[in-house]
Amino acid sequence: MMRLKGFLAICVFIGSMFCITPISAQEVQNKGKLVIIGGGSRPSAMIDRIIKESGIDKSGYGIILPMSSSEPDSAVYYASKQFIEKGLKNIYGLNFVKDELLTTSKVDSIKNAKMIYISGGDQNRFMDIVAGTDIEKAIHNSYSNGNLIAGTSAGAAVMSKMMITGAELKHPEYASTFRNIDADNIEIGTGLGMLTNVIIDQHFVKRSRYNRLISAVIEHPEMLGIGIDEATAILVSGSNAEVIGDSQVITLKNPKGSKNVHDDKLGAHGLQLNIYLPGEHFSLN
Repeated sequence: MMRLKGFLAICVFIGSMFCITPISAQEVQNKGKLVIIGGGSRPSAMIDRIIKESGIDKSGYGIILPMSSSEPDSAVYYASKQFIEKGLKNIYGLNFVKDELLTTSKVDSIKNAKMIYISGGDQNRFMDIVAGTDIEKAIHNSYSNGNLIAGTSAGAAVMSKMMITGAELKHPEYASTFRNIDADNIEIGTGLGMLTNVIIDQHFVKRSRYNRLISAVIEHPEMLGIGIDEATAILVSGSNAEVIGDSQVITLKNPKGSKNVHDDKLGAHGLQLNIYLPGEHFSLN
């Protein structure tokens, strides 16, 4: 086995050495799956798929992490409701507050969960509580151990390492849709980093969030921009993403690293846009 620029290649010697196609080190390390939901309603078939992929109908348990929400009890109730309606009784809410003294039992409850579901709300609120803590480590441990991590809306935004906060640096008044494609405007925070080479955006088609994802891939051309619409998700296994749900997933790439600036307005050439429908697959590499 040899390492090539962050990739692992399996090499065999039969007279001479040859290598099987490289796969990313992240893909080797992480054995679990991600379900990244663009917000809005969750179709019944999507819940069925989460149950099937996690196996919580057979054994183990699932937990709801509601820290994105300003009303965590309500977030737990609504997030667990559809699972309970499917007959599951092994779904539990587990809330944390900032600077909480973490007990081993609560951290282990995350680490050993077969499904972890992160509610919607404010991704910045969630990361302010979990960043750099044993909560964050436990989520990664669970994923590495083969379990499923799901999140909707804010819970989708936190999945990527480079996280869209929702704020504009040059236009501080909040608007759900960016009205500009400006240089140095999009605010980026640090998410959980379940995926390190993408930027996730949510409520994408419904709220016409093209401008901010376009801005993101121009400013950060090494990233794949993924816009997930409401009632829609991507199921990530290794480097493969499958679209599930009712609507579309948009991907944006800036393969040439193109970036031009004129009077603060961003320009770029050769951007690539793809629109994926339910049942279709695409690569995250």
